[in-house]
Amino acid sequence: MLPWLDPDDDLDPFPPINLALKDPDGLLAAGGSLRPERLLEAYRSGIFPWFDEQQPILWWSPDPRLTLKPSALHISRSLAKFINKQSYHCTIDQAFDRVIAACSAPREQQDGSWITDSMIEAYQQLFELGHAHSVEVWLGEELIGGLYGVSIGQVFFGESMFSRQSNASKVGFTFLCRHLAEWGCQVVDCQVHSDHLESLGAATITRDSFIQLLEQYCPRQLSRTAWQVE
Repeated sequence: MLPWLDPDDDLDPFPPINLALKDPDGLLAAGGSLRPERLLEAYRSGIFPWFDEQQPILWWSPDPRLTLKPSALHISRSLAKFINKQSYHCTIDQAFDRVIAACSAPREQQDGSWITDSMIEAYQQLFELGHAHSVEVWLGEELIGGLYGVSIGQVFFGESMFSRQSNASKVGFTFLCRHLAEWGCQVVDCQVHSDHLESLGAATITRDSFIQLLEQYCPRQLSRTAWQVE
């Protein structure tokens, strides 16, 4: 039986992550809340929420974990050529509500979305508090791609991305990683394996190694003022 977190007590601790299930991979606990204190503690502990409308809040810590060092971003020749055409332009934190809404839209071969109304409300609150951030990809004045996530110290925890035009999400992710590298960010958490992110340089590491990175880099500050790029 899954451990149950008290929804009225955000100090109720998460269970040790080595107790997470192997099937389904990383399922650790249920319950709790999506208030900022609970969410930030989850990220610092290598845990994230993922559930649908018919489920309670579910908390996950999979093993292995997909991560990327921003300075190690791999840009293929074709992607570099595409970016250099400058067909798209990117901004940061200019349309967080529109980005998370687009990420929550159902996709092909997918019933519903794990980005529930309660999740949208919770991350909007994190954005207003300066913890969550978005990257927007524009074609003229049309929003055609983007991503959002949570920043703690020198770690960026990616949550979701969307694309309405070819390569739009890759352009946004490349834009983000280039700025993160300039700001001194050491780790991008990509959560679980995807061919899309692996092609950009992400690689899997053990959960124990990931936790060590969080312990090292979450308490540190970025080397310069960030999240002000337009």
